[in-house]
Amino acid sequence: MDHLLANPNFEFVRHDINEPIDLENLPELQKFKIQFQGIQEIYNLACPNSPIRFEDNVINTLLANSQAVKNLLEMAKKFESKILHFSSSVVYGPRNEDIRRIEESNPGIVDPLSKRSSYDEGKRFAETMVVNYRDFYNIDAKIIRLFRTYGPRMKLDDGNMIPDFIRDALDNKDLEVPGDENFFSSFCYVTDVVDAAVKMMDSNSKGPINIGSDVDINVFTVAKKIVQAIGSESKVKEADKHYFITPQAIPDITKSRTELGWLPIQTLDKGLELTIQDLRANKGIKSVKDTLDN
Repeated sequence: MDHLLANPNFEFVRHDINEPIDLENLPELQKFKIQFQGIQEIYNLACPNSPIRFEDNVINTLLANSQAVKNLLEMAKKFESKILHFSSSVVYGPRNEDIRRIEESNPGIVDPLSKRSSYDEGKRFAETMVVNYRDFYNIDAKIIRLFRTYGPRMKLDDGNMIPDFIRDALDNKDLEVPGDENFFSSFCYVTDVVDAAVKMMDSNSKGPINIGSDVDINVFTVAKKIVQAIGSESKVKEADKHYFITPQAIPDITKSRTELGWLPIQTLDKGLELTIQDLRANKGIKSVKDTLDN
């Protein structure tokens, strides 16, 4: 975020959005004259999603998908703002091998009592809230459903697959795929997702619209690509399945193409290269900091 902090038109506000916030009365935001200028656009991406910290955050996850969404919808209603809610492919439930690519009209099947239900069912409830606020209060609310996304600036200690693979390959440790050799998924580069979000906000579409790569790839293949790109001595092996890291549906992106003019353009190989470069640098900085702290 350092490159943004130097921008006079950017202000970072640390706040728990499970609690209401009065932006126009915050001293650090006075320069934006919100009481006169209002707020034009709201992008809601706030939700815990760290696999290794999931159990510690189940209540916060529920609140992020309910109370926090309500607070932002109330803000959109107050300022007559456009709001884009980032949902997830988890609303479709577990991957169904009989469905090659899943369309937005598919209602999905989700277990409301599973270990991961605070996230999966929470995302479904959040969509319900967005749609009902939109219809009842006539606000300009939109929904996109994100599929697996990766790229620079991901945390190295959150338990997500791509950064974990890169970290372990840099350390010449074995890469552990949580599942067997039949674990397939898709991976969309972050700049493609940002492009889709901007196009969605500027469009007349309300969604939901799938945003992700429609290329189905074996996760073992992805891990091996990372090992090869780094020149690591690591091996790729199976590990115990993790209930928060599972095969997910592959998106049908027909609507994103026809309604937004959007397709993912970054290749996996190039995206991994850019991500490796960034995480390699961040890992070095973190290692130096840890050494100094000790």
